[in-house]
Amino acid sequence: MQKIFFLIVLSILLRAEQHYTNFLIKEHSPYLQQHAHNPVNWYPWGKEAFEKAKKEHKLIFLSIGYSTCHWCHVMEEESFTDVSVAKLLNDDFISIKVDREQYPQIDKKYQEIYRDVYGKRGGWPLSIFMTLDKEVFFMGTYIPKEEGYGSKGLLSLLPSFVVLNADTSALKEAIEKHKKKKSQNSLQLDRNDKLVSRVVSEIAKQYDARNGGFAIHPKFPESSKLDLLLDIVRLTGNQKAWDMAEVTFKKMAQSGLYDQVNGGFFRYTIDSEWKIPHFEKMLYSNAELIAVYVKMYEMTRDTLYKKVVEESIAEMEKHYMQEGIYLSASDADSDGEEGGYFIYEYLELKSALKKQGWKAQEIEDVLRYMGIEEDGNIDGEFSQPHITREKPPVRLEAFKSYLQKVSTKRTFPFIDKKINTAWNAMMIKALFEASKIDKQYVSLANRRMNALLKLMYPEGVLYHQTLLGKPPTQKALLEDYAFLIDALIAGYERTYNNKYLKLAQLLTDKAIDTFYKEKRWYLSDDSIMAEADFDDRYYTSSLSVMLNNLLRMASLTDTLKYRAIVKDTFINIGGILQTNPESASKLVHTFLRLEEGDIIIHAKREKLHIAQSKLDKVEYPFLLSAVEESDEYLACKTTMCFAHDKNITKLIEKINEAVK
Repeated sequence: MQKIFFLIVLSILLRAEQHYTNFLIKEHSPYLQQHAHNPVNWYPWGKEAFEKAKKEHKLIFLSIGYSTCHWCHVMEEESFTDVSVAKLLNDDFISIKVDREQYPQIDKKYQEIYRDVYGKRGGWPLSIFMTLDKEVFFMGTYIPKEEGYGSKGLLSLLPSFVVLNADTSALKEAIEKHKKKKSQNSLQLDRNDKLVSRVVSEIAKQYDARNGGFAIHPKFPESSKLDLLLDIVRLTGNQKAWDMAEVTFKKMAQSGLYDQVNGGFFRYTIDSEWKIPHFEKMLYSNAELIAVYVKMYEMTRDTLYKKVVEESIAEMEKHYMQEGIYLSASDADSDGEEGGYFIYEYLELKSALKKQGWKAQEIEDVLRYMGIEEDGNIDGEFSQPHITREKPPVRLEAFKSYLQKVSTKRTFPFIDKKINTAWNAMMIKALFEASKIDKQYVSLANRRMNALLKLMYPEGVLYHQTLLGKPPTQKALLEDYAFLIDALIAGYERTYNNKYLKLAQLLTDKAIDTFYKEKRWYLSDDSIMAEADFDDRYYTSSLSVMLNNLLRMASLTDTLKYRAIVKDTFINIGGILQTNPESASKLVHTFLRLEEGDIIIHAKREKLHIAQSKLDKVEYPFLLSAVEESDEYLACKTTMCFAHDKNITKLIEKINEAVK
């Protein structure tokens, strides 16, 4: 009994020691009240704090935030409730906490100083270190407790500032050095602009101005390059990038590369005009093209691109899906003839339509529009359909329906029934992206994701591929992790289902443990030791996708070590951005994301769903959204928040202003 009583008393004493009260306790601001029981001896802004700093010859730590600020809460939980950080601050600093909503003029003053120094907008929390005479010598936003992730931590910074304070000349030098940072950061921004200009210039050298695309022949779609061009347009408004993208998207959609009758893209064309395809259809190329055509439709609202998305998904569902899983590809041949399933003979069609009562002019109009020629355009008298003019004929849909009936009497090409995790993940991501056009694709994507995970991720082990009907045995490669994480992030962004985000983080950590060794990435976890590269001409480099995943996961989960890994990877391989950037489109995209930074919209789940259609229209390409129990919308970047509002339209206006 005595022992129990002793333990109860000890518990009460320990709790008493952990309860703190500082000078914010008398303040009326909800934000300051949130910090009133931190172990840090916070002062409100005012004469008392500044006089105490002078009297005791201490440095000033000024922390500015507001009550619903995401990263303010992160910094408080990590550092301001930590006794070791509090002791450093209490011994050698006067710590002042400001509610930016209570004193917007104070916030404005120091935000402008931050902008002058760093050449870009700041945010909250804003962390300012000053001399006792209010001379700023160091500024930041969120500062971690521990050193690492590319940033010094408070536990190392605070003692170094104390040493600085003891040396008058060194402190003056630090103040001057801080003021000079503006020009340095302006140079950094210039370098980013120069990279964009150079990439566009290098892509332009490969560009076919007459037919679109980036080669003479053979001509591949190169989805990753098109995606990069669109993001450059959204980021900078570069007209050359837009011109190249616009011509290429339209030419491909109207060409023989695209199956004008059944939907879906062939793998490539053997000619420069996109007329004569190699008739394979690959799951991966269609998945990536669907996703970029969604983006093109968002930017133009051209129904041609919406049609491509909807028809391509329908084709993948009809011929390349079994038991809820997507199959890999179809062969070019049908009954021993290349393209036999897809090509048509002019006189045969003309005769058949005439027997069905079509008028001569109607027949001529549809055949001419679809490029079905009397002399053929591909193999003897046979023609591969492609659109030859802008205005469709009156009976186009009836003609396409007839050609589809003709197809049912033919033998569909051989289907490769291999199940590939990476390629399925690409297609599932495409479905989530397509839900920006039609919300029905969300439920379809969810079903396909569940089926893939059930088959290829049994008992928490990810596999690379298998044949339909057989259990998988080959362990997953880097590409499987990369594209599946990418699809899970896309799924979270459309559903806000936390299951997707948790699994994405689990797989991210597993991928790092498995494929990232001594700051180098490998394609597999075996004795082959093949290093991952950035060639994404055929489909996007798995390493580029993985790096992009890491940046987004850092933003969505506040796991800054992911960002540090990306930076380390760029240190090792960044030379490619100088020597051959046009060959690594996704890598350039990832570098721009690293430099420009994600913007994350935080709000309650139901508020994010309400705002989704408006967020889809934001031009800034690196926009994410994540659930947080906040009664208003917060706009944050990595380690800081910079805007908040209860009205999503007003918040978007603030975002657009911030990224100009």
